[in-house]
Amino acid sequence: MKKKSSNKLIRFWKILGPGLITGASDDDPSGIATYSQAGAAYGLSTLWTAIIAFPLMAAIQQMCARIGLVTSQGLTGTLKKHYPRPVLYLMLLFSFPAIVLNIGADIAGMGAVGNLLFPSIDAMYFSVVFTILLLGLIIYLPYQKISSILKYLCIAMLVYFVVPFLYKQNFIEIAKATFIPTIKFDKDFVAILVGILGTTISPYLFFWQASVEVEEMKNKKKHLIVNKKIILDMKQDVDFGMTFSGLVMYFIILTTGTVLFKGGIHQIDTVEQAAIALKPLAGNLAYLLFAIGIIGTGLIAIPVLCGSLSYIFTETFGWEQGLDKKFHEAKAFYIIIAISLLVGLSLNYIGISPINGLIYAAVLYGLTAPVLIAIILHISNNKKIMGEYTNSRMSNVLGFTAMIIMTVAAVVLIYLQVSS
Repeated sequence: MKKKSSNKLIRFWKILGPGLITGASDDDPSGIATYSQAGAAYGLSTLWTAIIAFPLMAAIQQMCARIGLVTSQGLTGTLKKHYPRPVLYLMLLFSFPAIVLNIGADIAGMGAVGNLLFPSIDAMYFSVVFTILLLGLIIYLPYQKISSILKYLCIAMLVYFVVPFLYKQNFIEIAKATFIPTIKFDKDFVAILVGILGTTISPYLFFWQASVEVEEMKNKKKHLIVNKKIILDMKQDVDFGMTFSGLVMYFIILTTGTVLFKGGIHQIDTVEQAAIALKPLAGNLAYLLFAIGIIGTGLIAIPVLCGSLSYIFTETFGWEQGLDKKFHEAKAFYIIIAISLLVGLSLNYIGISPINGLIYAAVLYGLTAPVLIAIILHISNNKKIMGEYTNSRMSNVLGFTAMIIMTVAAVVLIYLQVSS
């Protein structure tokens, strides 16, 4: 019996890959900053968003994964083949600055947390070291090794499931906040809701999911043959990844919503501020676990961010691509990764603060997400492209709900930016 259970677990672990990594990368340092702001400013009032976001995230990511598996192309390649070029170039125009700003904010967050753990070393040195480390790993390791490392790094995020319970909790209050939505019709609260949506349903994840599914299949078999078992495995992977992502988001809001909000700390602008604020209120262990988790999430998210950007560019211009290829086989692919990392790092030296970077990225994500979701829905329901693997009715309901919510979020986001 034990052997059977053990075999099932091993098989399930082998199934996990792109979906788990995508879900974990969604909770990057910039996402943690957003969730920490929500918890500190409004307590448990935004806990319910994790429940709402999960099915929408899972539905969209499943569509992207299916597109990659069925077409043997990334999302950009499918767009290029079936849609007018202006649509493709518009996505490229919006995606590049948003993703680079996100990379810059994440590198800065990791550097700042490194400085918290080792105060004698300047944060900038940590940022440079993390950038060089990531660049070296991405260029020199084959895809299977990178995928394996990222999978095991996800374990570091389990620390966020522990942190809230290092502090006394009111479980009735938590249950109410989880299942009964709270909406406050004031500008700041709406801005936080928009920020949470923007950081959980991010366009770069759409591109990454489709491209990396193709990469994963190429490494498993010489010929890509899609069948119902492969689709089922993909769904399990994506569902688990999005569940994992939603739980991390939930527990970060729970931690900051109970410890910081009740401790009178209502303004958190960066991840390191959240870690510092936890120390006197919840103790050294909570502080250390929170900080270590931030570095772990950054190491997962930054390769996904720069990888998705490189897939977008190389598929657009028909250049050789793939994390399974060596540098000399796909020079342009790896050069774009290097440039995006170095430009992201340089933002910290030219006076763009991580918080401003995140605001600008959120605006650009907010503008592109509804359009991309509409295109993904169109592709996923097109029998000429998808054959027998078009969307189910439930996928369409969830997909259209996500598009409507993201459209409203984009309009609200623009209004808030213009009126502020």
